Amino acid sequence: MSNKIIAMIRKELIDAARDKRSVMAGLYYAVGTPLLMCAMFFLLIGQLTSPEDLNIKIDNAKGAPDLVKFLSSRGIKHGEAEDTKEIKLIISDDYAANMAKGLSAEVILIADASNEKLQNSIRRLERSLQEYSGEMGSLRLIARGIDPRIMQPIKVNVKDEATPDSKAGMILGLATMTMIYAVFISGMNLAIDTSAGERERNSLALLLSHPVSTWEIVIAKITAVTIFAMVGLILTLLISKVAYSFVPWQELGFAVSVNTSFIVMMLLVGLPVALMAACLQLFVSFMAKSFKEAQSYITIVLILPMMLAMAASYNIAPEAIQWLPISGQMQALIEFIKGRELPLTQIAVSSAFTLAIAIGLAIGMQKSLKSEKIVFGL
Repeated sequence: MSNKIIAMIRKELIDAARDKRSVMAGLYYAVGTPLLMCAMFFLLIGQLTSPEDLNIKIDNAKGAPDLVKFLSSRGIKHGEAEDTKEIKLIISDDYAANMAKGLSAEVILIADASNEKLQNSIRRLERSLQEYSGEMGSLRLIARGIDPRIMQPIKVNVKDEATPDSKAGMILGLATMTMIYAVFISGMNLAIDTSAGERERNSLALLLSHPVSTWEIVIAKITAVTIFAMVGLILTLLISKVAYSFVPWQELGFAVSVNTSFIVMMLLVGLPVALMAACLQLFVSFMAKSFKEAQSYITIVLILPMMLAMAASYNIAPEAIQWLPISGQMQALIEFIKGRELPLTQIAVSSAFTLAIAIGLAIGMQKSLKSEKIVFGL
């Protein structure tokens, strides 16, 4: 790397460091996201391990004392307080008589299934009612001298071969998506400022008047933005390593650890993604005619990497997506986290594709800087 490029990289980094508010705005995501993820995991684990009581309205509760007692043992109770859900369970008047005769007894569940806040509660109540119905059915068969197992012609035994590492990988895979996205967010402000921002300040034309080539300018700007992107990724990894150690994973039967091998792997995979992110953001910013326009365009462009990361995390796309940038790296990281064999071919192809896109965008920037329309925003 020539002395001119090194001097220009220093210039870009010094200019960026002067605007501390802009620097921190780019790094807020890297610092805050792991903490928010941990808070979310705390809430989820609390709900999974010790679900809150579900208070509903039960009409004619005296007509089915055993059912009410069973529901109460599952944390579902009749309530009159403000926290009572808008769910009503109506027990028919002939419930007790039909149960005594061995007939079907009717209960009516009334609730708004389109209400997202009630859907989990409705499913919980339905599962409990089905469980009680199954138990009563077995007791009726036993009373008639029939083995309840006759109603189960097929007995399915599920053997879960998931290891603690693979179970932890399901959780850490979600966190990995936010780590990859930190690469895009951390360098975004610098990418806009060093392209559209410099043009608005008329410093881009001044820079081009110096005895430096457009390639040297492009390489310096890409390097500076990539450094900021990698700093954001490193911060995210370090904070995740500390923060995730406080989450009570043992209550779910496994442990999630951001260990050294994962950090090294994440940095190796994240570097080509950071290069592509820097090139993409700079290219889009140069194409925009103003600082605000560049912000709008990049906000829209960032939807694409998020969609690719989500497709890889939730496995909701065709297998061909494993060879694409971001999604390919994401799937390889998830396999690595779960303790499986690292798909070297997949990660090599997706990383090569990522670098190819970065080089193509860099060439496009180099050519655009020779145009007066781009330099002066005409």
